Amino acid sequence: MATTDEVVEQILNTYDTITVVGASANPSKAAHDVPAFMQERGWRIIPVNPHSDEIVGEKVHRTLADVPEQVGLVDVFRPSADTPEIARQAVAAGATALWLQLGIASDEARAIAEEAGLLYVEDRCLIIEQRRTGIVVTGR
Repeated sequence: MATTDEVVEQILNTYDTITVVGASANPSKAAHDVPAFMQERGWRIIPVNPHSDEIVGEKVHRTLADVPEQVGLVDVFRPSADTPEIARQAVAAGATALWLQLGIASDEARAIAEEAGLLYVEDRCLIIEQRRTGIVVTGR
């Protein structure tokens, strides 16, 4: 079985689009800062938030089911208790990877994701992992 570091690197090398559940329009929140940082390094951001229309210059979708294209990597900024349902929605949307941000973890979300064959990371920050690996999106 791959280590979490190996899964992190696989995800960062595989996906050029990040669908962010719980993205925030508030620049003082990590749920805004992290997507903005990743966008600056070449990733396309698809924000999901029922209360905003635009985040990091991108149109916001109310739910994962509302995203009009194939979802690959789903990055989550919601409380741990919400993540099993988000994992189910990610599976239903056809996602292939689920990433729970730093401080967010769930055995149930992990089980749902792994049973469906998704790559899974929890309790890790995309900014920290991007800086650690130096991986950026090229060719855009």
